[in-house]
Amino acid sequence: MKSKQVLDMTDKELQDKLNELKSALFFLRFKNATNQLTNPLELKETRRDIARVKTVIRQRELARAKKAEAKG
Repeated sequence: MKSKQVLDMTDKELQDKLNELKSALFFLRFKNATNQLTNPLELKETRRDIARVKTVIRQRELARAKKAEAKG
């Protein structure tokens, strides 16, 4: 997933994607533990995607807080 795709998502879509990625990571770890994972780079990519999504969520939270602080 590209950063541009993440930035274009709404807050609801980001939360849904985060839940989806966490679930996928769980199953990838399970497959890895049982030696059924064919591409171990999927683990790394999924962790990075989770980090991208969490970063955008946090940036938006901080932007909202700064905006609310400036208003009142």
